[in-house]
Amino acid sequence: MVRRSDRRRGSIYLGLAAGLFVTSGALVGGYFVSEQPASAPRARAGSAAPAVAGDHAALAQAVEANLAGAVKLVAVGRERTLAWKDLGVTVDADELPYAARKGGDVAALAQVGALPIRLDRAAAIKALSGLKAEVDRAPQDAFLDLEARTIHDDAPGFAIDVYASLDRIEAAAKSGSPTVELVGVPVPAATTKATLGIADISHVLGTFKTTFAVSDKDRNFNLKLAASKLNGYVLQPGVEFSFNGVVGDRTEKEGYKIAHVITAGEMVDGLAGGTCQISTTLFGASFFAGLEVVKTTPHSRPSTYVTMGLDATVVYPTTDLIMKNPYDFPVVIHYRVARGEAVVEILGKERPWDKIAFERKIIEVTPFTTEDRPDERLPVGFESEDQGGFDGYKVIRYRKYYKGDEEVKMDKWTLTYKPVTRYLRKGTNPDTTLPVPEVKPAHLPKPPSEGSGRIVQ
Repeated sequence: MVRRSDRRRGSIYLGLAAGLFVTSGALVGGYFVSEQPASAPRARAGSAAPAVAGDHAALAQAVEANLAGAVKLVAVGRERTLAWKDLGVTVDADELPYAARKGGDVAALAQVGALPIRLDRAAAIKALSGLKAEVDRAPQDAFLDLEARTIHDDAPGFAIDVYASLDRIEAAAKSGSPTVELVGVPVPAATTKATLGIADISHVLGTFKTTFAVSDKDRNFNLKLAASKLNGYVLQPGVEFSFNGVVGDRTEKEGYKIAHVITAGEMVDGLAGGTCQISTTLFGASFFAGLEVVKTTPHSRPSTYVTMGLDATVVYPTTDLIMKNPYDFPVVIHYRVARGEAVVEILGKERPWDKIAFERKIIEVTPFTTEDRPDERLPVGFESEDQGGFDGYKVIRYRKYYKGDEEVKMDKWTLTYKPVTRYLRKGTNPDTTLPVPEVKPAHLPKPPSEGSGRIVQ
């Protein structure tokens, strides 16, 4: 139940509220009437400027004359000149009454940054975007020039900040300035000299070279592909390097092709044939660079392209070549494969050794055996070697370090090369009219002429 006194009180409040509303409406209406004439409504952004009233036409013409000139846009020392109209700067009819009340003198208005102009932001953005294509500068990444053994420093790029520059253009137009310094932002390089991880590649700690037949295109392709994974690899102090870890799986998906490989001592066609020559050449350079040998495995038979004792076979993921950087400075692998040569250099600071020597000594020889392979497709009396035989060897490998002519350190390993079985194909068919295939000579490494060998770098 509502009491009578409550009704009276509510009526009084409503009357007061209504009175306040009417009063405030009158004040607001008076404000817009006095401050913004009905004949000159304010233009929306992007719309055409309203017509200029007759009593402000002279001021408008004076401002247009001031904008008839060009403005110089400056960014990172480069200058481009554009017309104000190309930047979307025009007379703002809405501002003319205020400018007129301030005296209407263009020079005085410009001095206080109050020229009655408006900026079409869309036109300005279009003009600055075209300018960016001329002025913006891409950053330069730091990189290792392995051929020249130098390191090129990084340099930041530069880009015009279009949206941040709009306010500067508008302010310059309001003050009649002939020049605008555009806002620019530095663009950092993706790779800096610090992130390369190495500061000195001026010395060759060790190098090694093997050769290959340029006619075997698929094998050559595999050589270059595997070497490309290694070229430029930086090995930090005390860190181990895994060949399989860096090169990865040698699959058809990765682009590797079918070529000759050694499997169970026999030369056959297999995927990624030639990869072992890449690991062997790298091992040779690492050996003479003085890198620590953590894990290496010789081939099941000596290779034709390297001295026995300096080979390193790899099979993903079971058989790996693992080296470790023993120095207090990083080193980098420089690998190139071209014109029948695979060449590796280990680059960095000067190594602490004057000479490093490889020495090999054969301590045991195991003669190879011969196995016949009967073939009914060939006539009786036909014989050919499917694979030539090669003796097995037990070898001691030494690495000797020298200061001057004095030996100051030595590493020693025992290596075993199994004998390679000679496979002799013999015809068993009594039909002597059967065609006889062409016999191709077998390619085997030459047996060592002597039990010892030595290479010094």
